[in-house]
Amino acid sequence: MKPNKSFSSLVFLLILAAGAALAYARHQAGADTGAIVIGVITFLVAPAVSSAIQVAAQWDRVVILRLGKFHALRGPGLFFIIPVIDTISYWIDTRVITTGFKAEKTLTKDTVPVDVDAVLFWKVIDPKKAALDVADYQSAISWASQTALRDVIGKTMLCDMLEGRDKISNLLQKIIDERAEPWGVNVISVEVKDVLIPPALEDAMSMQAQAERERQARVILGDSERQVAEKFAEAGRSYEHNPVAFHLRAMNMLYEGLKKNATIVIVPSTAVETMQLGGLAGVTALTMGLGQERANKQQEDEPENPQSVL
Repeated sequence: MKPNKSFSSLVFLLILAAGAALAYARHQAGADTGAIVIGVITFLVAPAVSSAIQVAAQWDRVVILRLGKFHALRGPGLFFIIPVIDTISYWIDTRVITTGFKAEKTLTKDTVPVDVDAVLFWKVIDPKKAALDVADYQSAISWASQTALRDVIGKTMLCDMLEGRDKISNLLQKIIDERAEPWGVNVISVEVKDVLIPPALEDAMSMQAQAERERQARVILGDSERQVAEKFAEAGRSYEHNPVAFHLRAMNMLYEGLKKNATIVIVPSTAVETMQLGGLAGVTALTMGLGQERANKQQEDEPENPQSVL
């Protein structure tokens, strides 16, 4: 994080303006030497004072080194340093930071190459460790995340990776947090965004899923046919010792078949004899009666066309 230079620039301009005004006043009074001295002092003091006064934002922590050694941790707000003696080594942002990382063409436990994209949410909780114990904590976090992701992928089966992203995310968070703890960094969460597999394998998995759905459909259809057969067997046992009920059922089936605009109905001779319709003549008479009934119904449903009177 870069320091806020606007406040330092304002202080520099104010000191410079005050020194210039004082030097001009001395010049008007005839003391040219004093005016020159004031001008020189102003140009020396203004940069020193402006660099000594610093302002840190609410989320910034400033690591100050005095003669090369750690001196203090400042911020947020206004603070002062001694020019030349004190140096600001780091402006550390303590807000939550997001870092994207990924692993390309990494083999899973069952030797399938995958591309995995993930996002890391982390923050600095100890600015002193982040500044002194690691050269570049942001790069260290990024590399630690990538290596941890590759390690997890190599120990995970493809099916577990596709189905258990939450488990992988929690495992990654634990591994990265253990690695980043000495650097004063806390890992809040890890989110696996996407897992990409080769197109050929994706097509094969799609075909496998389709075949599994067809198998389940056939199993369900077979079970349904078995249940229907059991119900027919149960109905047959009910009609076995009740010829009257069987006769009525056969008559109803024939009637329903002829009623649905059927012109030809094939009926076994044994069924005709059982229904006592008098052979083929009885079936023909029944068919004609139903046909006449449908014709009458159609005439009633047709709207009457008014005839024009000449």
